[in-house]
Formats: sequence, structure tokens, C-alpha cells
Amino acid sequence: TLRSMAHGGIYDQVGGGFHRYTVDPAWLVPHFEKMLYDNALLVPAYLEAFQATGDPELAAVVRDVLRYIGRDMTAPGGAFYSATDADSLDPQGEREEGWFFTWTPTELQAVLGPELAARVGAAWGVTAKGNFEGRNILNRPRPLADVATELGVTEAALAADVEQARDTLYRARKDRPAPLRDDKILVAWNGLMISAFARAAFVLDAPDLAARGAAAADFLLAELRVDGTLRRAWLGAPSAYLGFFEDHAFFLQGLLDLFEATGDVRWLQEALALDAQIQARFEDPAGGWFVTASDGEALLIRQKPSYDGAIPTGTSVQVLSLYRLLAMTGDDAYRVRAEAALKASGTVLEQQPLALSELLLAVDFRTDRSLEVVIVSPPDAPAGSLQALMAPLRESFVPNRVLLPVVEGAQQEALAAITPLVAGKAARDGLPTAYVCEQGACQWPTTDPSKLAEQIAAASSY
Repeated sequence: TLRSMAHGGIYDQVGGGFHRYTVDPAWLVPHFEKMLYDNALLVPAYLEAFQATGDPELAAVVRDVLRYIGRDMTAPGGAFYSATDADSLDPQGEREEGWFFTWTPTELQAVLGPELAARVGAAWGVTAKGNFEGRNILNRPRPLADVATELGVTEAALAADVEQARDTLYRARKDRPAPLRDDKILVAWNGLMISAFARAAFVLDAPDLAARGAAAADFLLAELRVDGTLRRAWLGAPSAYLGFFEDHAFFLQGLLDLFEATGDVRWLQEALALDAQIQARFEDPAGGWFVTASDGEALLIRQKPSYDGAIPTGTSVQVLSLYRLLAMTGDDAYRVRAEAALKASGTVLEQQPLALSELLLAVDFRTDRSLEVVIVSPPDAPAGSLQALMAPLRESFVPNRVLLPVVEGAQQEALAAITPLVAGKAARDGLPTAYVCEQGACQWPTTDPSKLAEQIAAASSY
């Protein structure tokens, strides 16, 4: 399914990023609107599929989506815009859905020249008749190798042609009237995209992606935290409306992902502070959380989120975050709160489990033998040694684990104050050292990437 989506018209073959949905089962004809949250949620799906299969095409989709977000959907301060519209102006000045994204053979030839246009047109299924109101939604209806064979070229040569054409068409497309962009910055959706950048940074070993996620997090903390509380949105200034539960829960998840990707203790500290806000202002003593804060607008009824739709509920995300915090800190208070929330959602989980499908990830974490992986590095670790040791973690699909990366010295002391599991663990032989643990009980430390891979595989096979 993920490969078919990436090959279909739901994916912007020129500019990158996914449109909102398609109206056909072949993923061809989309509703051309692009939403920040759709792209944010698809990135982890492609990352996990890449880890499970090793298919580099899936990783390439992640890089391309995040390139699109960085290039077209990032505000000057580093946070992310919300959406782009489906409609744009055609040459007659009429608003028409999809015109910005579609092409005719003549338009391709004018931009690319006849030879390159013919080759990439074959790869993208372009015809004179078109597949959408006389124009062409670019897609990849056939394997590139089959098209290359018919054209008498190598697959690598055709792939290079397609990449060259993408960049050229992107620049040419910028001369068209673009769909309107929704420049609101929503904390919740930014939290999801921060997670996407952080998780991609870890799996793909790409510090530049972590830096983009960190910039967005810094913006939210500096501009949308007013008098100690989060606001909902930014549009030139923070909104008057207090953040909802989902704003806090999604941002908290993003902060945890940034910590795991970078080892910067500050992100874990900010996550703990945000969780304290959630507990004090949103939590129901009977279990679970309300949509609105206790110090927010007075309502007749304070509702609780109970359905995972186009985005997950704050409940589903927050329960998993609590189990991650339990694994990181060993503080049983997180388990008690998570269990209370699961119990409060028990009827829905029993009667309509797919209504809270994202919450099932937390249930899976709870019932699995989750791992705590501590990576301790000396300050003067040999170049490349940490990357080599981390490679098995980046490449392995181990969903139910937390990662605690730390450098010996002041950073380790700061983290040990939050996470006792890292206290006393040392790098061995001057090399980064891994400790694979379950509920605080650790296997023999190793500096050998192949040994770490064995320990991960053994622990994940229970």
C-alpha cells in the first residue's frame, strides 16, 4: 500500500508530499489539498516499513516528504504551516482544482525538451488524452524497469532522467499561480511534524533533520508558551485560545522523539514539564484527559476524546508517551496514570477497538517486553564509532523500546537525575557502549555493533 501510494497521483511526483486522499482505488486522482498532519503521520509509517523491509525506496519517500516540508511549508521561525488548498488559477484566471499539479505533453516538452519529455512522460504515464479532465496527473503506473526496457535505456539512466525532470518542472511550476497556503501554525500538527523529523533523523542518521525538528520545537516554546501555558495557534502572534489536550500531547511526543534522536537532555526536561501541565490541567482523576483545560473556557460539559480519526486522539498518543516515560525513568506513577486512562477507555477498546486504533499501540507497548537501550559515549569517541554502534538500532524495526543516548560527564549526570538507569553506566575501552535492558535489568554491555544487533534480535523475538 505504501509503495502504491508513493507511485500514485496522491503523491506529488514533482514537488513531494502527499495530497489529502484519492477518489479511486488506484491512488490516482487526489483531492489536491495537502495537510501538514497527513504528511507528518505518513513519515513514521514509511520509516517503519523501511526498517522492516530494508527497501531504500521507502526511505527515499521520507526524505522527499521532509524536503517538501522544509522547502514549502516552513515558516521563517522554523515552525510549520498547516495546509495548502486544492484549487489554483488556470491561465484564464478561473479557480480550478488540480491545475497547478497537472501537465499536458506539450507543457512537458516546452519545459524539458522533446527527448527528455518523452522518456519521463512514459515513466509518468503521460498521454495526449490525459487522465484528469484532459490533463495528466503524474504517477508511476508501471515499474520503472519495465518502462526503461521499452525505451532501450537502463533503469538507472531513466531514474536519473526522472530526478532531473522533477527539479526542472518544480522550478517551472513555481511560475504558475500556486494554491493558497494556510499559514497558521498549530501546536498539535507541529508536534506531529516534529516527531516526523526527529524519527527520520534517527533512522536515517540525518542530523540536519533533527535540527529542523528542534527549530520548530524552539519556536513553539518561545512564541506559543505564554505565561507558562501553551496557546493553540500562531498567525503573526499567539492566539488568545489556550492549547487543547491534543496540542500538549502531540508536542510532548515530539519532544520525546527529539530527545531520543539527539540525546539533548533539554528535550526530555521540557517533555516532563509539559506532562506536568497535562496532569494538572487536563487529567481526570478517574482516568484519562479532557479536551479542554481546567483553567480554560467554562463549558457545560468537558468532553474526553474517544475516537482516532484523520489524526489520533490526544489520549492514544499520551498513553504511549506515559509508558515511554515509565521505561525511561522507572517512575511507577506514569504506569498508574496510563493504566487509569486505559481503564477509562476500556469499553470503547472492547466494543470498537478500531475506534481507538492508535491506542492499541500503547496496549502493545504495555503487553510487550519493552526494551530500554542506553548508549554511553566517551566525550572523545573515535570518529564514526557512535554511528557504527547505532546502525543496528537505526536499521531494526523495534517498536516497543526507548533509547537513552548519553555522553559521559555533565550530560550523563543531568540525565541520571531524571533517569536512574543511566547512572553508573560507563563507556568501555574508550568506545561508545550499548546496554540493552528490560525493566532495568541489563544484558552484558557491548561496543560491538554485531553483538548489539544480536541482543536486539533476541530481545525482540519474545
